[in-house]
Amino acid sequence: MAPTRAFAQPASARYPWLLVGLLWMVSFLNSADRAIVNSVKPLLRDAFGVTDIQLGMVDSVFFWTYAVCAFLFGRAGDSVRRRNMIIFGLLFWSTATGMMPLASGFAMLMGMRTLVAVGESTYYPTATALISSWHQPQRRSRALAIHQTAVFAGGGIGGWVAGRLADAHGWATPFVVFAALGFVVLVILWFALRDDAPRAGIVVQAARAEPLRIILSNPAALLLCGVFFLATAASSAVLNWCNTYAHDVLHLNLADSALVGPVMITTAGFVSVLAGGWLGDRLAMAHRLGRFTVLALGLAIAALFLLPFPWVGSATMAGLLLFATSSGKGLFDGCIYAAMHDIMPDEARATAAGLMTMTGFLGAGIATFALPAIAAHTGLAAGFAMMAGLYTLAVIALLAGRRAVRQVIARG
Repeated sequence: MAPTRAFAQPASARYPWLLVGLLWMVSFLNSADRAIVNSVKPLLRDAFGVTDIQLGMVDSVFFWTYAVCAFLFGRAGDSVRRRNMIIFGLLFWSTATGMMPLASGFAMLMGMRTLVAVGESTYYPTATALISSWHQPQRRSRALAIHQTAVFAGGGIGGWVAGRLADAHGWATPFVVFAALGFVVLVILWFALRDDAPRAGIVVQAARAEPLRIILSNPAALLLCGVFFLATAASSAVLNWCNTYAHDVLHLNLADSALVGPVMITTAGFVSVLAGGWLGDRLAMAHRLGRFTVLALGLAIAALFLLPFPWVGSATMAGLLLFATSSGKGLFDGCIYAAMHDIMPDEARATAAGLMTMTGFLGAGIATFALPAIAAHTGLAAGFAMMAGLYTLAVIALLAGRRAVRQVIARG
């Protein structure tokens, strides 16, 4: 049983959207701090004398650590004050990010990166549950989609800024700069962030059952976890190696590589995640499976525009394809957490988001490590095209599982 959780004093009617704005800043830093390594990989390769496969191992350890800890902290997010979890996480990962320049060898680099993963894993499950507690189902996709835009903004703007700073001042500088920004946002949260939305009365009653048991008995929740595994594996592999592809294959500098890769990906995602949130809310009001329809549509588009990568001959073509495939993934991202929260009671939402995040980042770790190994034989472009197969499997799973989802939603 989760313990009873006390709420903060009632807030104004505008606070639910102010909350989205506050957490948008945190999510931006969460994504930007994660993106720094992608932007400086060529410099890390030279500074530490490592190979692409070793750098892929650093990414994979990050993802696997994040995956396990996201589930553990997500479960904790259903038992403790969610405000405190978010503030603690930001403090931890900003400190760990600022310590990255202390790494003096490959083992220490991996160790420091693992600490960042532990800190960052505290955030997303708890933050999405907190947003859902303040927003009704008819606007939940839009609220979560606006919050999700920070992931794309952080990855794109953060990746580009990190590349510019690294080009001018060396690979260590962006870690220090973004860590400092984290402490600035921490002060803002300390005074402005509140706990879950008040319901009838002052407290929420203890959970009726163990959250994990609720999730494991729900076939729709398990379906979403499997789909998130496949979709995150594909998108993370492309995102984490598109900088290196642009640098090594298209012969661009670090800042321009970020413009062709992460900036195109995240710009597309920023726009399409809002479209996905809006479309998900509209279709969900008209049809029980509306959000699940948007999920399948988005991943089908993402798969379609990865397939032509082996025939890319210019930076312009690469950027356009990355923009198009990421637009499809953005539609998916605009609905995925709202879809999970729709089929979960409030007392299990952080745990459900944590479990789904865990499966996704396990997939990300596997694919990010596997892609450079595959690329050693086929090239990165062909490896990108192979990721379309993971998206396709996810679409098939969503279509095959519609009956089970309909039954879960009908039970309420």
